Formats: sequence, C-alpha cells, structure tokens
Amino acid sequence: MEQAVAALFDRYERLFAQALAGEADMEDVAALYASDMIAAAPAGVMTARNDEALKQAMAQGYERYRAQGTRSMRVRQLRITQIDALHCLAHVGWRATYARSDLEETAIDFDVHYLVQLRDGEAKVFGWITGDEEAELKRHGVI
Repeated sequence: MEQAVAALFDRYERLFAQALAGEADMEDVAALYASDMIAAAPAGVMTARNDEALKQAMAQGYERYRAQGTRSMRVRQLRITQIDALHCLAHVGWRATYARSDLEETAIDFDVHYLVQLRDGEAKVFGWITGDEEAELKRHGVI
C-alpha cells in the first residue's frame, strides 16, 4: 500500500506542476481520483462525481492558483495510516510557493488528509479533509 500511495502523490505533484505551467491533461488529473469523492473543509462538506463537471472545476481551480501567483506545490511529507488492506488515510504536508509582481516569494506549509483506496493495485483518492487554506493565504497576503 505504501508504494502505491507514494506513487499516487508523486503523480499528483507532477500533474500539479504541469497544471501550473498551463499544460495539464485533465484526463490524467481525473485519473488520480475515484469515481465518487467527499471533501470536508471549514466551508462545509461536499460530494462530487469524477465526471466532466469535475474536470472543468479542477481546470478553473488551476487557473485560480496561477492567478494567485502559485509557482509550485510540493509534497514535503507523506505519512500513511492504514485502515484495512484496501484503505488508508494519507497525511500529506504540502509546501506551496507564491510570487507575483506585488508579492515577494512566499512559501506556505499546509496539511491535507486524503482518503485513499486501492483498486486493482492502484491508489485513488476518494476524499480529503483540509483546514482553512483561505485564511492562511489571506494571512500571508496571497489573497
């Protein structure tokens, strides 16, 4: 399981870098996720299907990241809590770097907790839990 989850987040980081460069293949990005997902953040809980609407929303999200001056999103730490033979909670420490003409280079560390399932030996995200990322971006002057 650990190898499959590590490979998943290696791909996640690589695809994020491509998206920041405006070169993401949304089919590849969508392949990181299960057919259905759940997400929890301070704004509430939502569910989503892995469909065309999700791909469009993710493409818009990458546009927003670029507009905010996001230069990179790197995994700084990965810790896995196994639930059973097919499921785990992946605790991912991210480091985001931002820079714009009105913002000197700024690095922000944050954590996201992903629900991951192994299907046919491949790890897929089926949920995530985040803290108040918007508040952190405001605190650092990014938004």
